[in-house]
Amino acid sequence: MTARLQPLREIDAGVLRIAYFESGPADGPAVILLHGYPYDIHSYVDVAPRLAAHGCRVIVPYVRGYGSTRFLDPSIPRSGQQAAIGADLIALIDALAIPRAVFAGYDWGGRAACVGAALWPERCAGLVSVGGYAIQDIAKALKPASVPQEFAYWYQWYFQTERGRAGLAAHRAEIARLLWQQWSPNWRFDDATFARSAEAFDNPDHVEVVIHSYRHRYGLAEGDPRYQELEQRLAAQPVITVPTITLDGDADGVTPATDGRAHAGKFSNRIAHRVIPRAGHNLPQEAPEAFTAAVREVLR
Repeated sequence: MTARLQPLREIDAGVLRIAYFESGPADGPAVILLHGYPYDIHSYVDVAPRLAAHGCRVIVPYVRGYGSTRFLDPSIPRSGQQAAIGADLIALIDALAIPRAVFAGYDWGGRAACVGAALWPERCAGLVSVGGYAIQDIAKALKPASVPQEFAYWYQWYFQTERGRAGLAAHRAEIARLLWQQWSPNWRFDDATFARSAEAFDNPDHVEVVIHSYRHRYGLAEGDPRYQELEQRLAAQPVITVPTITLDGDADGVTPATDGRAHAGKFSNRIAHRVIPRAGHNLPQEAPEAFTAAVREVLR
């Protein structure tokens, strides 16, 4: 039987009722593990028990638009912008009365972790970010990347169109499965593993949140006004000052691995940058030992 992170808990936090999994001692050092698109909390199905066994209080929330996380008010814009997912992280630890925690994630989760660490460093005990400095520079977002990188971003261009919105609504699982295969060429996941995560895409807000995320990051959709001040601060590309380890998978099919030097100036307290052999984009699920080790190291 495919293991699951269960049972889930729920808590009202900011504009959301956040569904999350928790394990480990309640008085242990807190670690928030954040998933990306198109994945879910089961990216941490092997990381969470490892960290709990080492005495950590581990919390794995469903990001807005995934799983059983829900907006509290139907009038709230279904924003996927970076300031929103960063604010959700802080709202969650506020609701759980956690003063400080390690923030760790990849893809959208890595961005939320970086936003939280940059704007609320007093709440962040350490950062583990797959892909390095993940805060978007929206002012420069329309500058073309290399041709292979542009090709890898096909889904982002698709989502700029109404055809892409309709395609995501009709084929959200099929798109996700293709991206898993393209982004993690060495990961031989089975049907049950994919189906476990694909359930999270049935969230009623999933399509709107995803489409907004990929349109806002290119300056092609307005943000939720409640996050405007945070977005202005993020536009300055703030330096992250907390203890940090950055990770790359050397087989990542969407975010190519680097030696870490390009983002070095964005971290004033980086402990290490590591490239994990054979790992793809979903690094915590593909290489849980390496991800767990990084979290434990920033806790020291």
